[in-house]
Amino acid sequence: MTTDHHGAEHSVAEHEHGTDCGHETVQHGDHVDYVHDGHLHALDGDHYDEHGSAPERKAEHSVAEHEHGADCGHETVQHGDHVDYVHDGHLHALDGDHYDEH
Repeated sequence: MTTDHHGAEHSVAEHEHGTDCGHETVQHGDHVDYVHDGHLHALDGDHYDEHGSAPERKAEHSVAEHEHGADCGHETVQHGDHVDYVHDGHLHALDGDHYDEH
């Protein structure tokens, strides 16, 4: 997997992301990325680039309010040496007693 704007997992002809494609969305700057097989995809002409994460900021909830894990119901995205959880259109990563948005 590439973490910048270089590689794609599939072409638009193979699968077109959109409002009815069945993949969760994450706002990423001025565009939307689609969570696809644990990667973030953004349209780039006739293919999708795999994108890194949005700028880090504090998340909307604490561990006490909702604990992410194997059975929490949120899709996961591998992010370097840890896993982020897609939660309400944001990527959450554990940071002590709270989650950072990635």
